[in-house]
Amino acid sequence: MHLYATTNARLLTPPLALSLSLSSFLHFLCRRKAERGAMSIQLADSSSIVRLSIGGKKFSTTVDTLSQREPDSMLAAMFSGRHVVCRDPDTGYVFVDRDGKHFRHILNWLRDGVIPTLSDSDYSQLLREAEYYQLLGLMDGIHSLVSKKREEDKDELDSELTRTDIIKCIQSEKVRFRGVNLAGLDLSKLDLSYVDFSYACLKNVFFSRANLQCAKFRDVDAEGSIFHNATLRECEFTGANLHGALLAGANLQSANLQDACLSDCSFCGADLRSAHLQTADLTNANLEGANLEGANLKGAKLSNANLRGANLQRAYLRHVDLRETHLEGAKLDGANLLGAIR
Repeated sequence: MHLYATTNARLLTPPLALSLSLSSFLHFLCRRKAERGAMSIQLADSSSIVRLSIGGKKFSTTVDTLSQREPDSMLAAMFSGRHVVCRDPDTGYVFVDRDGKHFRHILNWLRDGVIPTLSDSDYSQLLREAEYYQLLGLMDGIHSLVSKKREEDKDELDSELTRTDIIKCIQSEKVRFRGVNLAGLDLSKLDLSYVDFSYACLKNVFFSRANLQCAKFRDVDAEGSIFHNATLRECEFTGANLHGALLAGANLQSANLQDACLSDCSFCGADLRSAHLQTADLTNANLEGANLEGANLKGAKLSNANLRGANLQRAYLRHVDLRETHLEGAKLDGANLLGAIR
């Protein structure tokens, strides 16, 4: 049986119309379909379209959007071509296991450099997402915006001192703010080393990039405070309430955090080498990528704590309950795990 293909100019242009067997013709059609599929894939790649599923919420953007404003971010690295990205074979979407609630704000920031107007709680959530994606520009923008907002509302916060008052005070040789209400103040980038804040109210205080080496925070209430990239070496936080505080990138080497409430805190990338964390409450804390080499975690609560990729070499973890702790990729060489529950 023969079939003459003379009418479909896209398949066979005249004068190349040939007499084909049915099997050859069907093989030819299949091959052309595959070529067109490959061509469509090449076109999609060249147009740099990226389809993302963030916790099940679908977004479409471009490689340029993900990489130009924040070139050192995790998103830029994912689609730089240096890494293999797993896509759903049926839909082409790349799945990221994060809450997609605020991802549209992240895309708008990457597109336009605009930070949305949100409530304080939503800003806190957006800040955590920015921290996860390593969007340093967005993090700084949120800090500045929230700091300005809190400065405008400082009367409502009823802080006993202002930033200017603090600057004047720290020019003295020995500074104490024991039991003082400093809630909501912006103390970022100040040299506050050796200052005694014991028993003070430090709720929602901004300490970003401040030098707090050897400062005392004994029994302070610092819930929701921001210590992003602060220097906290050899600080004392014994019995402190740091619930929900942001300490990403902070230097806490040899800091004393015994009996501290650190639940829901973020320590991503923080330096906690030789830190004292005995009986500290680290429930739901994010310690991904943190350096805890030689840290003492005896009796610490680590329920649902994220220690993925953390360095726990030579850490003291005896009799610690690790059953609900996420330890994927963590380094445990030389760690004391005698009696630990896993």
